[in-house]
This record gives sequence, structure tokens and C-alpha cells, in this order.
Amino acid sequence: MPRAADAAPPSPAGPALDRALPADVQIGGHQVWDRYKRYPVFSRPWLRGRSAMFALVATLFAAATAVGVYVMSRSWASALASAPLQFAFWMVVTSAGPALAVAARHRGWPPRRERAAIFAAIALGVVLAFLADAAASKWTVELMGERARQTAAQASAPPPPAWRWLLAALSLALEGLLYALLGGALALYAYLSEASRWQASLERRRYLALDESNRRTELQLGVLQAQVEPHFLFNTLASVRALVRPDPQRAEATLDALVGYLRATIPKLREGEARLDAELGQQLDICASYLEVMRLRTDGRLSHAVQAPAAVRLLPCPPLLLIPLVENAVKHGIEPRSGPGRIELRARRDGDWLELEVADDGVGLRTGVGGGVGLANVRAQLAARFGERATLQLCSRREGGTLARVRLPLERPA
Repeated sequence: MPRAADAAPPSPAGPALDRALPADVQIGGHQVWDRYKRYPVFSRPWLRGRSAMFALVATLFAAATAVGVYVMSRSWASALASAPLQFAFWMVVTSAGPALAVAARHRGWPPRRERAAIFAAIALGVVLAFLADAAASKWTVELMGERARQTAAQASAPPPPAWRWLLAALSLALEGLLYALLGGALALYAYLSEASRWQASLERRRYLALDESNRRTELQLGVLQAQVEPHFLFNTLASVRALVRPDPQRAEATLDALVGYLRATIPKLREGEARLDAELGQQLDICASYLEVMRLRTDGRLSHAVQAPAAVRLLPCPPLLLIPLVENAVKHGIEPRSGPGRIELRARRDGDWLELEVADDGVGLRTGVGGGVGLANVRAQLAARFGERATLQLCSRREGGTLARVRLPLERPA
């Protein structure tokens, strides 16, 4: 199965911080103003895009403040001087903490230390925002003139002692919350969830890779089955043709047996049941139908037996796996010999493994036998489905003939 998805990191680090996140890992980034969200949180491209967005907001606020300063002071010089002051104030509020967090994340620290450093950076950014607020407010009041100083003095008059500390604490908390939200606290959620979004993305890619692998396996098995079916049918029809004139009754009986085989096989292929899984019992029945065709073709010289417990017949088995082995036993074992021959199919369960045997008492293994299309298809099916876990062995029997043994792991049907 492809493992390309495993090559992706669980979260970006180092130079990867400057690359855009995969689409399924991003939060936002679909609009013009939030495209910076396509990058990892607290990365340099993220900071540049976010700062550009807040720079526009700071410019509008600075312009509004300049108008207010002019109204209060009636001085264009004071108004123009206040604009860059307010712009700098808002940029400190919105970007100081994130800039410190970006510096921390690019240090390549371990995750726990990195998270602590980023939280500390956001907190330090809030402190810097308070300091910038105090300085900017003082300077703005000075630019507005005496009228603004009187208004500020009235607004800052101390409340009654009973409420002084409560109101001061409430004002400080609300102002700190505002500065934290503007200064990167909202981005902390996206930062903390980034690793889980990466993991979810990897899982989705692993699932898609597995699904694609299964589709390729099904296609490969379909090609193999398409090769097996004509191979068997052409040989069988050729044998029927050879019997039509010398023995019409046997040719008719062979055709009847062939029809029985096709009735057992074609519906399974049409309904899609012979894709990646099929019951072993179905495969054994198909083999029995084939052997009945061959028995008639050889005028009763061939006999066969199937030995499989009822529970074993219900186990899953790759489709059309046995037919090539049985056909190989007939073609290279029974047909070349003189006199009667016998083929036995045996199936048994060995723990989590299924063992299948096709034994014949024919002429045995000979040079050049074992590399035909049928056996190649069997090996290809086993390799496509089970990799190196399944095996196919051909060996000579002590009593004569050949034994083909398949050993494969048991799997539940999909």
C-alpha cells in the first residue's frame, strides 16, 4: 500500500513554516483579507499578512483620531502629528505579541517549550500594549491642547473610595481582554489545533491511499480474471468441438456440464461478488463443475474428489484462484498419462491460515512445467492481495503425481 502520506510532517517546523498549509489543514484563508491564514499560525508569512490587514485598520483609526485632534485643537500641525502616533500605537497593540510569538516559534524548540514561549509572548504583548496606550494617550492629550487636558482631568477624577478599586480592576480587566484579543489571543486556538488538523489530514490521506490501493487491486484482479476465463473456456470449447463427430452424446453431455459451470460462474462475475472476496465453497463448486466437464471429455478416465469441512467452505477465498491449479493438474498431470487419473482438492484451516491443495496422480513435475499463464495468474493474484504473506508451492508426490499447495492468511470479506 502506498505510504506517501506518512512522509508529511505532523506539524510544520523550520523552513516548512514559510510554506502554505494543505487546504484541509487551513482555517480560513478564502477571502482577500485573511489569506494569511493559509500559512501556519505564528509564521513569518502569517505575520506579514496579518500585520498588513491591521495596518489598514490602524490607518483608518489614525485618520479618525487626527480629525478629533483638529476639532479639539484647531491645529493642523497637531492633527498631522497625532496620526503616526496613533498608527504606531495600534500596530504595537495588534502586532507586538504575535511578532514575539513568531520569533519563538522559529526557534525550533520542542512543542511544550514552544507553547509556553508563545503564551508568554502574547502576555508580554499585552503589557507592551498597556505601555503604548499610556504613552499615546498622554501625547494625544498634549496635542489637543488645554481644553482636552481639562476634559481628561474631569474624566480621571477619582470615584468614591468604596468603588475606586472595583472600578479600577474592572477597567483594567476589560482593557487587558481587549488588548489580548487584538494582540493574538484569538490565534492561539488555531495554533493549538494545528497539530490535530495535521493529524486529521494525514488520516484522510492514508484512507484515500488505501482506497486507491484497493481500487488498483480490484482492477488488477479483474484483468487477471479476464485472462483466466477465456483461457478455460477456449480449451473446453475446443474439446467439445473435437467430440462432436466421433461421440455426439458425450459432446452434448460436455456442453451440459459446461452450461452448469457457466451458470455457477457468470452470475457471480456479473453481480460483482467475485471481486476481492468470495466463499471457498463457491470456488470448490466451480472447480467441481470444471472437473465434471473434463471427466466427460476424457470418457470417464478422470475422477475427482473434494475434501473440505462445511465450516471451511464458508471461509473467504480470492476468486478464481483454484481453477488454474485444477486446470494445470489436468493438462500437465492427467492428460499426458495413459490410464485413469484422479485429482483431489483439499482445504483445511490452520489457525489464522487457509491451506488449499490440488493433488493429482499424473506424470509428475517435468522440465518447463510451472511457468504457464494459469500459474502466473495465481501468483499475481496472491501477490496483489497478500504480498509476501501468501505462498504457492509445486512439488512431486512420493506416490506419483504433483501437489500444488497454497497457503494464505485468513481475512474477513470486505
